[in-house]
Amino acid sequence: MSEFLYQLAMYAFSGVMRLAAMFIPKVKLGVAGREGLLEKLERELPDLINNRPVAWFHAASLGEFEQGRPVMEQFKKDYPGYFILLTFFSPSGYEVRKNYNGADFICYLPLDTAANAKRFVAVFRPKITFFIKYEFWYNYLSELKRSGSYIFSFSTIFRPGQIFFKPYGGFYRKMLAFFDHLFVQNEVSLNLMREIGISKCSLAGDTRFDRVRTIAAGIKNLPEIAAFKQDKPCLVAGSVWEADMQVLIPALNLAGSSLRAIIAPHEIDPGHMESWRKSLSGKTMLYSEYKKVYDQHTGIAEFDYLIIDNIGMLSSLYSYGDIAYIGGAFGSGLHNILEAATFGVPILFGNKKYQKFQEAVDLIAEGSAKAITGTDEATQYLSQWVGNSELREKLGVISESYVASRTGATDMVMQGVRKLF
Repeated sequence: MSEFLYQLAMYAFSGVMRLAAMFIPKVKLGVAGREGLLEKLERELPDLINNRPVAWFHAASLGEFEQGRPVMEQFKKDYPGYFILLTFFSPSGYEVRKNYNGADFICYLPLDTAANAKRFVAVFRPKITFFIKYEFWYNYLSELKRSGSYIFSFSTIFRPGQIFFKPYGGFYRKMLAFFDHLFVQNEVSLNLMREIGISKCSLAGDTRFDRVRTIAAGIKNLPEIAAFKQDKPCLVAGSVWEADMQVLIPALNLAGSSLRAIIAPHEIDPGHMESWRKSLSGKTMLYSEYKKVYDQHTGIAEFDYLIIDNIGMLSSLYSYGDIAYIGGAFGSGLHNILEAATFGVPILFGNKKYQKFQEAVDLIAEGSAKAITGTDEATQYLSQWVGNSELREKLGVISESYVASRTGATDMVMQGVRKLF
């Protein structure tokens, strides 16, 4: 792709988003959030920034935000005089974290047209910019380089099949050359960079390990969850979709009363949750129903399944689990398994789309995670792990040790930053 074709593609993408916004609520949020944004920034931001140097952090969505959060918070601690700008591409990140108090200003990233990039960079004039994991936007990168901003990418991971490494990927390789440094997750990524002549690159690991260890140290005490679990093994099914539940529900029905299960959907969909309640053969309650009863001390009947009908509890819920099932791999891609692994549990997930996640591959190799093909294998592993506490604990130690041994990426990124200041 040439620069000319890229610019055309960006304008075409803008039109597609506006069309899709008529039918898809999530896209509509993103389009509405960008409407008039640049004019607002040009009008209001200079006074808000008040001549402070700007550090810009950009995350595609919520997962990348959590990944980048340790670096953002450490940067703010080390350089308190900086104005922290946080941008998101996706509503999944912005709508959840738009009130995050660790940044001075949070907004959508305007689409990557040459005009948008020039106006946006002119407003903020960032002294240093961080792109988290995957984000590569040509116009923003070129404008930042022109403005003199230091540009970093961290927790970045590359695979041989990506366009950067194709014979026709010259335009995308040019984007990589804009960065002052790329902190990559693994040796494969480092070697790929060297093969295409990118020397400003080093192995730092994945900042998500730092983040999940921080989360584990600050989890919420949830006595109502302890009361639900009682003394039975507990499965926490986190970030699940309909495709996951089609596999998991028959396995739970076969397990019967030998375990408790906490089910946390990736998206709160009343229709799906009601369908799951009807399909589960044991007694089921929504968390909102259960919490009301618990808080009123009106007596709690024993039941088997708890469906979480809110967002924000999952990290703490994993601390009550003995086994975890992580959703997404039967659909668009596996969700975060490290939040569960740090609490020392064996882990299940689907076998379709997990290969891009190094931690999933690693934990399978180490034996504490299993990629299942369907209900039969879900039933098999649940039966083994529920019935054998010694094996369950042994596998849990593997999971926890894996996370603990890979912390420290934040410090490595910040060492690179400190060389500049």
